[in-house]
Amino acid sequence: MGMTEFPLVVGVDGSDSSLQAVDWAVDEAVRHGLPLRLVHASRWERYEGRRPSFSTDRPAGEVMADHIIASCTERARLRNPGVKVSGKVLPDDAVSALSKAGHEAFALVTGSRGRGEVPGLLLGSVSLAVAGRAVCPVIVVRGSEQNRQGALGRVVVGVGESPGGSRAVRFAVREAGTRRCALEAVRVWRVPAHEHGGHPLPDFAQGEDDAARVYQEQASTHLTEALREAVQGRPQVDVRRKPVEGPAHKVLLEASADADLVVVGARRRHGHSGLQFGRVTCALLHHSACPVAVVPQPD
Repeated sequence: MGMTEFPLVVGVDGSDSSLQAVDWAVDEAVRHGLPLRLVHASRWERYEGRRPSFSTDRPAGEVMADHIIASCTERARLRNPGVKVSGKVLPDDAVSALSKAGHEAFALVTGSRGRGEVPGLLLGSVSLAVAGRAVCPVIVVRGSEQNRQGALGRVVVGVGESPGGSRAVRFAVREAGTRRCALEAVRVWRVPAHEHGGHPLPDFAQGEDDAARVYQEQASTHLTEALREAVQGRPQVDVRRKPVEGPAHKVLLEASADADLVVVGARRRHGHSGLQFGRVTCALLHHSACPVAVVPQPD
């Protein structure tokens, strides 16, 4: 089965947040021409025990799990009857179920908060754990309705240190292409403090400006190289390269305010099962004003 045939997998639990994830995933499935697979993890048997074969009463946990899948499937079909939707209750905990489903998924989609989680919690524990363990891209659906509905016509990608073949960049280019919208590629730069701190220059201001210009040009060159391979064969994508001075997490959070999707890569260290989340990814997962895609990048 090729990557393009893999379904878009959505974790559902009946919460408002997961219903927003279903809506977003339906629209995404339409854009990419993908089937949609809804997954609900339930371990009702563990807590209620298997019912005796002669019993006609279904355990409440089983009834609820089936209801969640049925109602979310119906919601997806009502949003777009053309999407091929399937739903399944998996007898597992949510993190394990979704992580396993990710092995045969185009991407995993989750809401930002689960059922029964503390109000004010910035990001649900399941969403965070799934994002850290997945082998495929994970999209955490968050932000205002305008940002979730793709009304702003802009995908943002944070371009990190990885060389030209960055999976996050390729993912972002493909997203912008299918959405027919602009791609803003952001590379953050800063002048290290010691560049102009300990060595007084004859003309201090000019020296500082020169240093800034050098770092800005380096960031610009890095952007061009990072995008070169990804944009080949996609001339229709309007790519805007933005070298920006400042702390990366703040720059990307600001960019998320008027974006439909912000994409970042996360490294998978050799020999480690999980992804290494830096400050930027953590900040976006908890505070982004739009959906966030975390794309695993092998070390």
